[in-house]
Amino acid sequence: MDKLSSLAKFKSSCPFLGRTKSSTLRTLCTSSSPRYPSLSRLTERATQCPVMGPALQTRSSQMVAGYASFAGSADIQKIHEEKGVFPIPTGTNIEMCPHATKALAAARMAEDLAKAAKHKAAKAAAKPSTSAAPSGCPFHAAQAAQGKGKEAAAAGGFNYDKFYADELEKKHQDASYRYFNNINRMAHKFPIAHTGHPKDEVEVWCANDYLGMGNNPIVLETMHRTLDTYGHGAGGTRNIAGNTGMHLALEEELAALHRKPAALVFSSCYVANDATLATLGSKLPGCIYFSDSMNHASMIQGMRHSGTKRVIFNHNDLEDLEYKLAQYPKETPKIIAFESVYSMCGSIGPISQICDLAKKYGALTFLDEVHAVGLYGPHGAGVAEHLDYEAQQRAGNSREPVKGSVMDRIDIITGTLGKAYGAIGGYIAGSSDFVDMIRSYASGFIFTTSLPPANMAGARASISYQKEYLGDRQLMQINVRELKSRFESLDIPVVPGPSHIVPVLIGDPTFARLASDMLLEKHNVYVQAINYPTVARGEERLRFTVTPGHNIDQIARLAKAVDQTFTELGIKRTSVWKAEGGRAGVGMPDAKPVEPIWTNGQLGMVDGSAPKLLRAGQKRIVDARAVAVTREKFNDLLGPVVEPRVTTVQLDMAAGMRPLALPADALLPASEVSVSA
Repeated sequence: MDKLSSLAKFKSSCPFLGRTKSSTLRTLCTSSSPRYPSLSRLTERATQCPVMGPALQTRSSQMVAGYASFAGSADIQKIHEEKGVFPIPTGTNIEMCPHATKALAAARMAEDLAKAAKHKAAKAAAKPSTSAAPSGCPFHAAQAAQGKGKEAAAAGGFNYDKFYADELEKKHQDASYRYFNNINRMAHKFPIAHTGHPKDEVEVWCANDYLGMGNNPIVLETMHRTLDTYGHGAGGTRNIAGNTGMHLALEEELAALHRKPAALVFSSCYVANDATLATLGSKLPGCIYFSDSMNHASMIQGMRHSGTKRVIFNHNDLEDLEYKLAQYPKETPKIIAFESVYSMCGSIGPISQICDLAKKYGALTFLDEVHAVGLYGPHGAGVAEHLDYEAQQRAGNSREPVKGSVMDRIDIITGTLGKAYGAIGGYIAGSSDFVDMIRSYASGFIFTTSLPPANMAGARASISYQKEYLGDRQLMQINVRELKSRFESLDIPVVPGPSHIVPVLIGDPTFARLASDMLLEKHNVYVQAINYPTVARGEERLRFTVTPGHNIDQIARLAKAVDQTFTELGIKRTSVWKAEGGRAGVGMPDAKPVEPIWTNGQLGMVDGSAPKLLRAGQKRIVDARAVAVTREKFNDLLGPVVEPRVTTVQLDMAAGMRPLALPADALLPASEVSVSA
């Protein structure tokens, strides 16, 4: 993987590097050229440079010549011995030979560079240059584009390009610019992903697919069957050809999960929050929103779009909330909007106490369970269910609410299908009339294309499986405890919290980005830096998410890698934050230990039923009963799953040869497949 740090020193001398944004260089470095696979997109771009183009040609020729002249040297045997490929083992190929592999790679690169140079020459010949500038030079191309922008501005027009560049520069200057790494999670190697090149593998430690349901076999099976039956797209909005049986069945599944009368699915939970809060606030006369200061952007945007008044209360501060509620008459429509799990700090909202205040002051409760559904409660309905764990567990899968429970007292619940359930989409759940009103008035629901049936089926299969199987949630929480314990022993500053989120405080935007880059480049660990405005300035962090698919060896390697990164970059540890008075909950004076919301009993650590930590090479458990229950739910639309049955027959062979057993259908003649043009 190309290192951006190695490019930085040339920025002052190379016009292209000096004027190109860091984000663009990152993308060019980490993605392969579609035309020349052995080259990065940056190298392909460099072949057009009048300076670098010839230099690349010369260097590639030297590399090929160097490897070629090496052939026949006595050192070849020594290299092979050091690499463990001498004597030559059986079944070898060229990729096992370090000498041959490097020579082959150099030859391929030389070939691609030659092709790129030839393409450049042909392009130049076909399109004569209109200036004295070197043909194809990206610096001069950029200058020409900039010149056009200046001409437009000089002629009285607005310089749009300068405006875009200036706005981006602000992001770079305050270190809030977001970088997007090319990460491709691999279905059969979870939690492993590859970057721009399929062989460049990394461990993913920040995905929101918390339970790995994006590659659960029953989910994939159900999606394949749905795709074969109903095709890809939904065909329109929900009221124009896009209201399928899969959508209706998913909404029934969600309503039953939360023991509410109705639910409604949106294209994402951002849209669900935005559309619902905007619609409610604009329709309720004189409505006032009371919003937690750490609410998600989607909730903030929805309240703003409603045009109604918004009162912000301090994070999880019940006294501040009550003080502000008491300033308005009880008959004034009010909505308290808050979250169960706050994803950047890992704190959990005081749901039960907020319900008490809502009843006292005549307010509705709007609870965002985005980072909790699938992860908490005996059936995965979220923190509101988890707070009455035993009562909800006894109620089983009944649709009826547990009267007086926290989940029953919440008026509106929103959640996502794109995190713990590994799918896409968001939803609301509540009373039938409330859901019908949002369905009838919310533009974000009415005027958007419905999600594909296969996605809806996959989401429903995921919810159904997790309702029946507790083991994934338990193992994830056990892994979280293991990682937090290892970080604590290494003086790594974890922001304390009772949830599954593991935020590691960095406290500086530049160090946060450097730490993320170093972990990726040196340790093949992918974790995204979290900077302002997602978190407050001075509270920048790395946000780790642990899954049941991470094994104990990976957890140990991660802790060691983070420890080394802190040492190399000189990042503050817990002891330093404590000496400075603390920040973001780390090293605070007289801080009390924060107990996890999952108790030892709920994790099965008391009765010995807790799932075991995985070791390298061990497969995750797929619960057969949960699979059977989930399959049965799709019988009405997809039909029952027919398990493949293989019958073998034994063929008598000639004397001296062993009998041969083959599947019976292997003896049938090949069937014809008609293809119509």
